Amino acid sequence: MANENNKNKDLKKEMETGMAPAMEKITPQTAPAPATLPELPPQELPADIPSEVKQKLQADLAQGKEDEIREDLIDADRDELAEPDGERDRLSRARLLKLLMKKQYRELREVTEDEQPADLAELLEELDENNRLVVFRLLKKDVATDAFTYMSDEARSDLVDAFSDGELVNALEAMSLDDAADLLEDMPASVVKRVLEKSSKETRESLNRLLHYPENSAGSMMTPEYVRLRLDMTVGQAFQAIREQGENAETVYTGYVVEKNRLMGVVSAKDLLLSDFDKPIRELMDDNVVTVDVTDDQEDVAREMQKYDFNAMPVVDNEGMLVGIVTIDDAVDVLTQESTEDMQKMAAILPEDVTATYFGTSVWKHAKQRIPWLLILMLSATFTGMVTTHYEAAFVSLPLLVSFMPMLMDTAGNCGNQTSTLMVRGLALGEVSTGDFLRVIGKEVRIAMIVGAVLGIVNGLRIYLTYGVIYPAMGNDMYVSSVFGYTIVVSLSLFFAVVLAKLVGGILPLAAEKLGADPAIMATPFITTIVDACSLIIYFRIAMFVFAATMKL
Repeated sequence: MANENNKNKDLKKEMETGMAPAMEKITPQTAPAPATLPELPPQELPADIPSEVKQKLQADLAQGKEDEIREDLIDADRDELAEPDGERDRLSRARLLKLLMKKQYRELREVTEDEQPADLAELLEELDENNRLVVFRLLKKDVATDAFTYMSDEARSDLVDAFSDGELVNALEAMSLDDAADLLEDMPASVVKRVLEKSSKETRESLNRLLHYPENSAGSMMTPEYVRLRLDMTVGQAFQAIREQGENAETVYTGYVVEKNRLMGVVSAKDLLLSDFDKPIRELMDDNVVTVDVTDDQEDVAREMQKYDFNAMPVVDNEGMLVGIVTIDDAVDVLTQESTEDMQKMAAILPEDVTATYFGTSVWKHAKQRIPWLLILMLSATFTGMVTTHYEAAFVSLPLLVSFMPMLMDTAGNCGNQTSTLMVRGLALGEVSTGDFLRVIGKEVRIAMIVGAVLGIVNGLRIYLTYGVIYPAMGNDMYVSSVFGYTIVVSLSLFFAVVLAKLVGGILPLAAEKLGADPAIMATPFITTIVDACSLIIYFRIAMFVFAATMKL
């Protein structure tokens, strides 16, 4: 022990005097973490940042601690090394963080200018809340505004909470009015009041009109910013009007010919480009115009745009006056939200904020959305248990009957869900209506008979081969007194269960639509419960008939 201590002392002495034996040098695979931060250049904030924003930005930057900055830089280096060689030059979260932490604000501004707004919004959402706010405030005004409109509701909400009234007003002034109205709808009334008071008179009046329309109506999703043309204009004058109004207009591809606020017709940019400058607009415009009312449901508006293949749909009030247009991007958002809501209902989830993402929703909120329907379905399964208990004597006499129950219920449930999904989609797209009740029943019966026959025959062959050929000695008089009898029972039960499931899956959504309820609610949750119980009743009744002598019932 003493010798070992002496060796350690000698080795320590050699290391101190630089006489230690040479050791193999190990080259790290990644960049080592710096012991201390290198000297960073002083903060050089772009000169065109408003003074109010600059003060807040300086305060945000001053809050960063040295240890946190070092960790962020190390993480950014690691992320950058992990990227494929071909993607090193593109703007990424790692590169954005490095520019921010090294205080290269001017370069950060330059690399974000050429980025697509949707891609930049995605990058901003990958940053933590504080860094996102700092980067957003460093961006040029037009770049920041474009990216802001593409960000998710959660990310926008985080930014809005940190904005001053002045910053929020500037953001709203630069946004399209329909997007600004959507943003204000989710804010507290006190904040909305302060923001509107500080907005320009024109913006305030337009936003007030949009905010007073019913929720989920055409009026609430439309924009009053469109290209207005007069009936007495020529093509050349129309081009001049487009140049004057185009900067603030939502779209310039369609011009709306208005006389005393009444819509007279529409003319496309293509028609204008292909016509002589002195040609009158009235000779080019299409006066057979399709419009929607301000109170029409937003989903109906989106379906109309889909039907006519419109990029924009004019919206008129009760007096036929043109008040705005709905653009295709808003229509796509509506259809996405409605589809998400239907999917949630079909999956037995209470829909709340359909625009919220999976990771943007808290664990508690996810659980709260799922528990109510799961409780209802769990309790409704009591009926299936009651059916099983009622026919207990059947599977006590023939225990092998129990092994086919899961297959029977699952197959019938799947058939019912197939039909209900098609019905919900058909009702949503207008392909099916409640007046098609008898046609739906007739068609589903024919489909069910074909599907049921095929499934019954295949399953009957499976049972016969399994218990009559492959494992003929596995049973006894109790389990397989008649292989042919089991084949008949299961095949017939499957056939009638499929027919029943198809009918229930087709009838329930139509009945819900007729009663004014949401057809999606009548899809998967209720159909599965009803079909399970009814399938077992059919199964045991047929078994009791075929095996009456064996069960002595």
